[in-house]
Amino acid sequence: MDRRTTEPVPKYLAIAAGFVDLIRFGDLPAGTRLPPQRRLAAERGVDLTTVTRAYDELKRMGLVEGRPGSGSFVRAAAPGGAAGFDLSMNVPPQPAGLGDRVAKGIADLLAAPGGAAGLTYQPAGGVPQDRAAGAGWLARRLGRLPPERVIVAAGVQSTLFALLDLLLRPGETLACAALTYPGMKTIAAQRGFDLVGLAHDAEGLDPDAFADLCRAAPPKALYLVPTIGNPTTATLPPPRRQAIAATARRYGVALIEDDAYGALPEAGPPPLAALAPEITWHLATLSKCATPALRIAYVAAPDARQASRLAAGLRAVSLMASPLTAALATRWIGDGTLDGLAAAIRAENRARQQLAREILGEASIAAQPDGNHLWLGLPAGRGRAGLVAAARESGLLVVASDAFDVSGSPPEAVRLSLGGVPDRARLRQALTLLAGLLADPGAVPAIV
Repeated sequence: MDRRTTEPVPKYLAIAAGFVDLIRFGDLPAGTRLPPQRRLAAERGVDLTTVTRAYDELKRMGLVEGRPGSGSFVRAAAPGGAAGFDLSMNVPPQPAGLGDRVAKGIADLLAAPGGAAGLTYQPAGGVPQDRAAGAGWLARRLGRLPPERVIVAAGVQSTLFALLDLLLRPGETLACAALTYPGMKTIAAQRGFDLVGLAHDAEGLDPDAFADLCRAAPPKALYLVPTIGNPTTATLPPPRRQAIAATARRYGVALIEDDAYGALPEAGPPPLAALAPEITWHLATLSKCATPALRIAYVAAPDARQASRLAAGLRAVSLMASPLTAALATRWIGDGTLDGLAAAIRAENRARQQLAREILGEASIAAQPDGNHLWLGLPAGRGRAGLVAAARESGLLVVASDAFDVSGSPPEAVRLSLGGVPDRARLRQALTLLAGLLADPGAVPAIV
């Protein structure tokens, strides 16, 4: 497991964070004059420049306004301002006008000849035109795909449930990284699979750990998120992907490649399904690169026969994907809208990740510039449970490593999802609050 040091939070951010807390909870109502900068500098034992930077930070957040000759005052809250900051839900930032695009797209589909087909039942694996569109979209990363190998599904979670039911029986072993997607933990517990967590580091799952497990007792399948992994953000480099694929082939282990974030990087390593298509189930959702509202995922099965088997399983679990949103995804793939949304999300993610690095410090986080989330290591001696509780008291929701842990020894770390906060100004407020908690020894209890 990668261990990272934590840089001290700058003093000006710690001062700003204290004011953010007081403003958000009403202790400093709108119109309140902040202390004169020189007086506050003397009280805090810092230089005047530090306080000036703190006040400037509050102005950048839109919380404070300067009045020439009078001082700095708390601004009135914006109408409809959020009461808290949700950094727990891993969603992409919403591109401008997305709701209007969805509404117009569905209206256009229904108005088109044959549009009523979107209002009735369809085959569990999707109609031919939607499967062909999904095959075309996946082909950019996987190479040419026959549509018969592609399934259109109602999101990844139900697909994973049906797929694992197809591949494993209760009591059989499913391998994954020691920190993994919580939905996989839930499915394994419900179906009685033996979930085995493997060692990993800053580059992702350790191929030697997988090989050692296979030599001792091969699992039925290996589940992994190889690109911008959840939660650690690690991306497996090509040599590791090749080694994992070779081991899986040697021991007859099915690979379940959850490529939730694979469309976000402009260029990334080849998917496992491009290296070992005959043993790999490749799952690609639109929830992380467009919007969760579509609830559409595409699955590339090892062959057409196994695609049909999965479709039968999905019929029992979720019946079908929404015909309307599947048709909308097909249209967006064809006219370039999906590419435009992914590009807008990628650009916004880069700006948000840069903001996080500026406020939290480079050395304390693991992140990929194009990703929706980051992995925050805590200072030595500080506990994740204490941070989660203190953050909740301050109106922040973050996710502790326990939610992802399979090994029984979760690290002192939390996942921060940057896309759920509506705009960068409020994200700055949230991250500054968090930085203030980390800088205050009394805010987060030490590990006992």
